[in-house]
Amino acid sequence: MGTPSPNFSFLSRHTQLVELGSMAERYFRSDGNTALIKLRQFGEVMAQTVAARIGAYQGTGENQNDLLHRLEDRGAIPRDAARLFHEIRLMGNKATHQGFGDQNSALTGLKLAWQLSIWFHRAYDKNQGFQPKPFVPPADPRRVDAVVAEELRRLREQYRQSMTDAERAQLAAQEAEQARQTAEEKARLEAEEKQALQQQLAAFEVKHAALQQELEAAQRAATAAPASIDAVVEAAKVAAAAIDLDESATRTIIDRQLRDRGWGVDSQALTFKSGARPAKGKAMAIAEWPTETGPADYALFLDTTCVGVVEAKRQRKNVSASIDQAERYAKGLKTTEGMELVGLASEFRVPFVFATNGRDYLKQIETESGIWFRDTRKSTNRRRALTDWPTPEGLRGQLAMDRDAAHAALAAMPMNFGFDLRPYQRKAIEKVEAALADDERQMLVAMATGTGKTKLAIAMLSRLLESKRFRRVCFVVDRN
Repeated sequence: MGTPSPNFSFLSRHTQLVELGSMAERYFRSDGNTALIKLRQFGEVMAQTVAARIGAYQGTGENQNDLLHRLEDRGAIPRDAARLFHEIRLMGNKATHQGFGDQNSALTGLKLAWQLSIWFHRAYDKNQGFQPKPFVPPADPRRVDAVVAEELRRLREQYRQSMTDAERAQLAAQEAEQARQTAEEKARLEAEEKQALQQQLAAFEVKHAALQQELEAAQRAATAAPASIDAVVEAAKVAAAAIDLDESATRTIIDRQLRDRGWGVDSQALTFKSGARPAKGKAMAIAEWPTETGPADYALFLDTTCVGVVEAKRQRKNVSASIDQAERYAKGLKTTEGMELVGLASEFRVPFVFATNGRDYLKQIETESGIWFRDTRKSTNRRRALTDWPTPEGLRGQLAMDRDAAHAALAAMPMNFGFDLRPYQRKAIEKVEAALADDERQMLVAMATGTGKTKLAIAMLSRLLESKRFRRVCFVVDRN
């Protein structure tokens, strides 16, 4: 197998995971695409192992996405862990089917797989107290851009700080020896490394056949002791709460979330410093946009108009409180030639502010999850959590909406319909509209059977749409 992986060797009970993690590390130097493919396989084997441990394994032919959702439903993979599984799956799919595989994505994939390994070791190897050393960066790739080089330098320095004096001295000796090597010696060592990696890959293919037997054995053991499954699920939940991604890996997740909603984004390449600027006909999230109090993590542009700023925090940070920092950026946003602002009457230069740590919204940990948002155009607007990013068209719609004018229109609008309303129906509509004017977001109108709920809904929604208080309404009828 070669030199033990410094990041995955603690999974020694799971040889396939150790070898896949090790191969991904070694491929990082020469082939980011293959590194991501190996990490996808890493995630698949780990998910299959989890399934077997709770008696839910259905064979290696099951689709990874389906398996992950099934394990999420069972609680065997909590949401924070599932998010990492899905990120690795998506990057691996792009690597397999589109030839994708830049060095930065491969490095992010390694960090995500390392965090999953820690979670898995704590939960499924019954080692909740496990405290790993910092992530050990892989060897520098043969061709490395400035962004990846800086991230590797940061990771290397972080790891050095965790070393003992003896470990630092040993590392310094190794680096000095590498510096003395001639070009011929380096070429020979690279050839040996390549040959060793090919041998490791061939050996793994043979060993992988034994994985099916291991998984089936774990499945039988779990089925024979169903009472232990609840304890395993609880351990997985506790371990997931301790997952701690660094800011760089978190940014990659946020990039993907924004991209899925229609924003052009790449926090490594599409930055202000690299020359990225807003352009007509595009919806862009440009990273590291300058403000008077430091760079905003993202500035959101619709065409050439800046409509929002985003503060991105690492995963375990409080998100709600970070809106304050986003507001400071919105007050001090700097402009460039050709860029436009909305033209607010308030102290803010940008109408919308966001804060996120990349975690999916969860009511139980509301202030530490989701995407927090505030509309700065009105001082009484409160910060609140969103379950997903708004699309560019969604923000255009919010910009076009004038809530004060809409409520004034509602107040002046007569309740004339093609049917009559009863007094209590009129009163219910008035109460809902008054609550909306006070920025309430949740209202319940309780009515008995046969008292005209549908008629009331049609009248109320007609008024809200005609006054332009809302652009769209989802009206769900439950007949069951």
